[in-house]
Amino acid sequence: MAESGARGDFQGTTCPHDCPSTCALEVEVRRDAGGVGRGIGTVRGAEANSYTAGVICAKVARYAERVHHPDRLLRPLLRTGPKGSGQFREIGWEEALDRVAEAFAERTARHGSETVWPYYYAGTMGLVQRDGIHRLRHALRYSGQLNTICTALCEAGWMAGTGRYAGPDPREMAEADLIVMWGGNPVATQVNVMTHVSRARKQRGARFVVIDPYRTGTAAAADLHLALRPGTDGALACAVMHVAFRDGYADRDYILRASDAPDDLEAHLATRGPAWASAITGLSVAEIEGFARLYCETERAYIRCGYGFSRSRNGAAALHAVTCLPTVTGKWRHRGGGAFWSNRAIYHWDKTLIEGLDARDPSIRVLDQSRIGAVLTGDRRDLGDGPPVTALLIQNTNPVVVAPASGKVRRGFAREDLFTCVHEQFMTDTAQYADVVLPATMFVEHDDLYQSGGHSHIQLGPKIVEPPGECRSNHEVLQGLARRLGAEHRGFSMTAREIADATLRASGWPGWEEIAAGRWLDAQPDFATAHFETGFGHADGKFRFAPDWAAIGPDHARMPRLPDHMEAVDAADGEHPFRMVTAPARQFLNTTFTETPGARRREVRPTALLHPRDAARLGVPEGGRVRLGNARGEVVVTARLAEGQQEGVVIVESVWPNGDFEGGMGINLLVSDDPGPPKGGAVFHDTAVWVRPAAAEVERLAAE
Repeated sequence: MAESGARGDFQGTTCPHDCPSTCALEVEVRRDAGGVGRGIGTVRGAEANSYTAGVICAKVARYAERVHHPDRLLRPLLRTGPKGSGQFREIGWEEALDRVAEAFAERTARHGSETVWPYYYAGTMGLVQRDGIHRLRHALRYSGQLNTICTALCEAGWMAGTGRYAGPDPREMAEADLIVMWGGNPVATQVNVMTHVSRARKQRGARFVVIDPYRTGTAAAADLHLALRPGTDGALACAVMHVAFRDGYADRDYILRASDAPDDLEAHLATRGPAWASAITGLSVAEIEGFARLYCETERAYIRCGYGFSRSRNGAAALHAVTCLPTVTGKWRHRGGGAFWSNRAIYHWDKTLIEGLDARDPSIRVLDQSRIGAVLTGDRRDLGDGPPVTALLIQNTNPVVVAPASGKVRRGFAREDLFTCVHEQFMTDTAQYADVVLPATMFVEHDDLYQSGGHSHIQLGPKIVEPPGECRSNHEVLQGLARRLGAEHRGFSMTAREIADATLRASGWPGWEEIAAGRWLDAQPDFATAHFETGFGHADGKFRFAPDWAAIGPDHARMPRLPDHMEAVDAADGEHPFRMVTAPARQFLNTTFTETPGARRREVRPTALLHPRDAARLGVPEGGRVRLGNARGEVVVTARLAEGQQEGVVIVESVWPNGDFEGGMGINLLVSDDPGPPKGGAVFHDTAVWVRPAAAEVERLAAE
């Protein structure tokens, strides 16, 4: 996996970050006099990979800034000051692991094993280093984790109709005549989508449509941007289907053969036309009619479903409604047609070894990761009859910033009786509340195995440089704790590469060395399977217009029987007249890259995008300071005036560290931790707020 280069040798690897693109990389290795890799230089996309195609985002291209950052954690630390103070002293690894193991053992003896909660997420997407924490969890009967902070609502909405986490080859976007990016901003969050969009536009004259509440970088590059109100995507999808039935675009042969309730759906949609949707979405009837005709008349129309529009209380229902569009119009039948969210099911992983599934006890409680604030502040709706959480092991995530209701989260982390160990690369907001902080490797410093949700390749991430200081990988930390705590599982005695190799073979794939010889393995199913010609994922092979929501999640009673606009959002009212969306910043990835100078220089500061007419009514000039708030708290940010959104919509691109906001609390202070139905899910883009000029701004305006 090596390639010679002008400045050094380039090693093949894979981007580890939480992005569907999962880019194939070539990284320049800087070696010492003995030939040992001690650092990295240039990072570029692998041109030979048919999805990455040589293109990577700017933040990963600057990855040497992260690897060689002067603020990287290099040695274990023990807290010496108050929680949150950031006051620590260095200790050795043996003492650090001993302290963590003793704290876990003592609390388990006092409260039972469920008092310990291993908490993780997607700071790395490598299967071994990310998911190995479950092996420790299951071996020691610690509390489980319900993963809701990112994909739960998408999963529910996609599965409701299709029954399988798969879809048309994402590379088929380049063969489409219309590409609809629905609720996503790939310029910032999955750049390779734009590679294939550009090919379709250049080679086929394809039209590109973006459906998003504000003018993102992606929307600015589109032929058509539909800036609808947040949380109204289901209404737009229903109106397009109404037009399809009304004007003869419905593929009746296809839906009779491939779906469950076409007659019910047509009757249901009869009252859900463009005028109805206009009143809900804020789009004009002409805009809705025009988009409906464009979509219905284009055979090769490919909908790429983003994550953003699902992050609402009605997000699962909205995504389901969108997946109904290619079913009503029969576009699944065509190359370059259909809809796509994630390919995760095509890899059919056997993760028994990685996660220790053979040691799992299904009676152990499972706690909702998005409700970590409620869990740590003792909410019995979350804890059930079990003990309080008195010990945390945190890898790959920064919940004090990224979790909803972050004021509650911070109160929970400040508990004196809570022991917290954070394994991290930098001193994050969460690490500042830890009792013990352990220094973590980065992706070029350990072995791992990767899948892609956004395309179809199995890829490897070999260790190509030595870690700096005393950094250790997630797997090594879990091994050290397992030895001390008596956790028995064969995975703890294997190397990360051995686990990856065994997992590949157990899942029916070639082993590590065979895949390394070819750089990656393309697992894309054939056309008939990917386009559901052989049947959708439900037992009868049919798409569900009327899903069995009860089979998807416990909170199913609120879900609409047929695709609809689900009235469930945090609606604007007289006290909170604005709907707020906390969209991703282009140069950050959650809180990753917030520490790098290149990313910070480009993002500048936390900013609220306001429509100029809203700003005029409020008396807020460009660059003025505004205060946003609701019952959960208040934050102050800088205003930027933007016309690419409707009045009454405010956009705060984040996730900035808490310390970058006045008062030390970030934007997720305002976001509810209510779980979205039917099976939970964080509702980051579903928040009603008031907006006012900040006090100092009011004084300045009065003086003028």
